[in-house]
Amino acid sequence: MTTTTLAVLVPLLPFLGSAAGLLLGRTAPGFVRPLAVLPTLAALALAAVVAARQGGDGAVDAATELTPTGSVPIELALHIDGFAALVAVLVALVATCVQIYSTGYLRDDPRYASYAALVSLFTSAMLLVVYTGDLIVLLVGWEVMGICSYFLVGHYWETPEARAASIKAFLVTKLGDVPFLIGLFALATDAGSFRITKVLGAVAQGGLDHPTVVALLLLAGVAGKSAQFPLHTWLPDAMAGPTPVSALIHAATMVAAGVYFVARLLPVFEASAAAMVVLAVMAGVTMVGSGLAALAQDDIKRVLAYSTIGQLGYMTGALAVGDRSAAVFHLLSHGAFKALLFLAAGVVIHAAGTNSLAAMSRMSHLRHRVPDAYWTMTVALLALAAIPPFSGFFSKESVLGAAEHATTGHSGHIPGAAGWVVLVAGLLAAVLTAAYATRLWLLAFHGQGAEAPDHGRQPLTMTVVLWVLAVPSLALGALAYRTLPDWFDGDDLAPTLTTSVVGTGVALAGGLVTFAAWRHLAGIAARIPLGAVAAHPDADAAQVEAEAIATHAPAYGNVASAPDPADPGRLLLGPLHRHAAAGFHLDALYDVLFVRPVQAGARLVRFLDREVVETYVRGAGALPRWLGIAVRRAQTGNVQTYVSALLAGTVVLAVAALLVASGA
Repeated sequence: MTTTTLAVLVPLLPFLGSAAGLLLGRTAPGFVRPLAVLPTLAALALAAVVAARQGGDGAVDAATELTPTGSVPIELALHIDGFAALVAVLVALVATCVQIYSTGYLRDDPRYASYAALVSLFTSAMLLVVYTGDLIVLLVGWEVMGICSYFLVGHYWETPEARAASIKAFLVTKLGDVPFLIGLFALATDAGSFRITKVLGAVAQGGLDHPTVVALLLLAGVAGKSAQFPLHTWLPDAMAGPTPVSALIHAATMVAAGVYFVARLLPVFEASAAAMVVLAVMAGVTMVGSGLAALAQDDIKRVLAYSTIGQLGYMTGALAVGDRSAAVFHLLSHGAFKALLFLAAGVVIHAAGTNSLAAMSRMSHLRHRVPDAYWTMTVALLALAAIPPFSGFFSKESVLGAAEHATTGHSGHIPGAAGWVVLVAGLLAAVLTAAYATRLWLLAFHGQGAEAPDHGRQPLTMTVVLWVLAVPSLALGALAYRTLPDWFDGDDLAPTLTTSVVGTGVALAGGLVTFAAWRHLAGIAARIPLGAVAAHPDADAAQVEAEAIATHAPAYGNVASAPDPADPGRLLLGPLHRHAAAGFHLDALYDVLFVRPVQAGARLVRFLDREVVETYVRGAGALPRWLGIAVRRAQTGNVQTYVSALLAGTVVLAVAALLVASGA
């Protein structure tokens, strides 16, 4: 087969598997699991073949006109360069791991058939976004992912949290998609085509009339889809869905789509210096804010959710300084270790005895109960914290190195301010990332919470996937920075000395400070009188412990501000902890600025419709009704009455005629 034919089959196979799974889910349930795993696995194999054939050389292009439009044509087009080939392999790999993992994780779920079909459709939509060469076809995959996320996040629709999270995810992303759609049409109008290669050609020739407006409109959609400030608030709440879905969304689909889109069309954004500065500020705020929020979360999946937001901030920061090679490099590296983190968290959650969420403060003795999750999650957390030689070190240092280069002003069209914003925010985020990664590791595997019932060993399909993903989490970075430059426009991906030393130094400092804070709190907790809890049998144990700590450590202040004995996050953040735990109250701010005014407007419209519009409608109907009543009463059926009325009318007409004649 030709490379083009194989590339067409890559998104098509998961789509066909999704359709077949939905059709056979009730009539032939035995086929559901094979239809979930095999098409995605075949897509992975074909994506690897396409990547091998493409080999980082010239892009594979093919197109056919979809339908005559009379103006700007819409085409079924492929554009597979080195970026697209590698990202497609990542998407298919993570999706395959998620499908295999889900066969064990959701083995008793009555809605597994629809779940597996939606995961396959989700995968197909992302692969379509990656391979397509036409912006309208890309938009189709973009929106299909949105509806799939709505259904998958709300998979446990019996719980109010899942229902609210699915609606919030859909509405917030759609809020960004509206200007995104307008931006796509404006871009195509300026370029004269939806074809990506023609759009980039028009940009190279200075053919964009309104580059800043177009870029900012597109960034709104990117902020929503890739959960960047200020449209990131949907992603932590989306953790109410099944854990494998979280792995898929965070590692390979949905949130990766926005970053990939900017990487694909980076010259469009580089045409506007203002847009690049906005992108840099958005990335900087996202990196630092998400790191602080992650350090204050108790639920393990919300920590990972804010972690994803921050790592996406690194990717958008690399794009803000004009280095899409570093951005996609970190996208690939992050996809491996973040999928591993979520799937390992699923094992931890199962061992902790909950459904989809787990408070780290209540975990205890999990290191020995889930050794596979412990060791693989340790590898993933080291990669997340960018500790060498794990993969995250190489990809994150490529971002910091690109930002440092941009600060010198030698990047041409990239403002030096953008470089400084990304560099400073990236180093601060490195400290915070190492801190919350260390905190998660300590609380999840070395915590002293209540012992949960032992649910037995995990299914083999779950543990095998963890070790498969541990390999790229450990080795991908070291291999990629040497072998992938040819795939990434020939850019050098090797770590630079300055940012490597500084970045690793601040990461180690963040981890060591967090560990020291944890040991300090553990020492305080050890001095709590043994009978403190037993002496208050009717009180909450955590509250008794907090009161005891406040007694033995007056520096912590009152009981309300006393830290959890096992949680260094409170000590490190201090008074900022309460605000960081609530996501800095952005949801409350949006409620005041947008939700309440919209609700008030809706109430006003309802009042006007009921009291004004309906009053006129009722009035317009009253006159004919009254006239009808009068006419109906005149129809008595008595002939004498009709003759009398006729004579009376005749007399009236005669008198009127005489009066007119006499007047004349």
